[in-house]
Amino acid sequence: MSYREGTYVVDTRTATLAQVMATIGRSVYVRPPGGGLEWEAPPEALRSATREEEQPR
Repeated sequence: MSYREGTYVVDTRTATLAQVMATIGRSVYVRPPGGGLEWEAPPEALRSATREEEQPR
């Protein structure tokens, strides 16, 4: 599955909410909402975030 830039996803390896910054080849680059360090995730480790998950706590 491919994700558009700006989409909120959850990295299922760590249950971390993230925002997609870029997709290059088979790598997806994500970062925490609001900023922070980016990390690389394989697309199969990501799932779309629910509306509840996207809301600030």
